[in-house]
Amino acid sequence: MEKACSEDLVLVGKVIRPHGLKGLVTIESYAESKETFLNAGEVFLAGTSGETEKHGVISVTPGKKFFLLKLKGVDSREQAEAYRGGNIHIQRRRLSRQSDEYFWFELIGLSVYLDTGRRVGTVRHILQASGHDIYVVHEGEKEILIPAVREVIKEVDLDNKKIVITGMEDLLDLNEV
Repeated sequence: MEKACSEDLVLVGKVIRPHGLKGLVTIESYAESKETFLNAGEVFLAGTSGETEKHGVISVTPGKKFFLLKLKGVDSREQAEAYRGGNIHIQRRRLSRQSDEYFWFELIGLSVYLDTGRRVGTVRHILQASGHDIYVVHEGEKEILIPAVREVIKEVDLDNKKIVITGMEDLLDLNEV
């Protein structure tokens, strides 16, 4: 059983419950697609014992709300039950994404600016909506919700820790009234 440093791990889901008798687990995925799990090849699961264990990924089946995950070494309902409520992590180096995709952990903490240069605030957390994500940006006591759509997000610059948005100046002014 391999251990990994917590800084190397990224939270990608949570085990909801066992599924069936052969060790499948129903998971709530924080990743958009099953490929995140398949490309990683292995996951780290926190069990009820408090220990984090590495398991190879055999298969991932997307459902309406949840994924079904089959892992090496988890072959019975009883074994799967030991992971109920446990977090699922993968190693950061095993993450893959398209050039215009970003992981939530990369965006949280970035400063947000209008394309005019005006600072809007800092991304504190992200909400998942049905059509797109919503960045929750704070500046002091003020909270601003920014839709994560191409029409609004003009640039994400991870190196300089900033996001540039456009088309929201009027909306931001209304929020200050």
